[in-house]
Amino acid sequence: MEQFPYVTLVECRLETGRTHQIRVHMKHIGHPLFGDDKYGGCEILKGLRTQKYQQYIENCFALCPRQALHARTLGFTHPRTGERMFFDSEWPEDMTNLINKWRNYEPNTLGG
Repeated sequence: MEQFPYVTLVECRLETGRTHQIRVHMKHIGHPLFGDDKYGGCEILKGLRTQKYQQYIENCFALCPRQALHARTLGFTHPRTGERMFFDSEWPEDMTNLINKWRNYEPNTLGG
């Protein structure tokens, strides 16, 4: 959906799946979820290791102190009526703040 230096905002369309499966597959292809401490998303994988860049990343983790994963739409078949039901949800504030921080990232000023 949107590419930034060192991180990318992606949209995944799942037929089935649970949070753990998403996390495992993203790690397997070399792109752990930002903030996912179990699967390497709390490590600096790209960019220089300057003090300013490390502080920038720590600030990002503070903005969104969890794995950066959000289900925009969930759907299922109602067990009694058989009706297909869908529920939409906007990004939570912490993820919106994190995405905006990356949109304003300037590598030259941080040595990243």
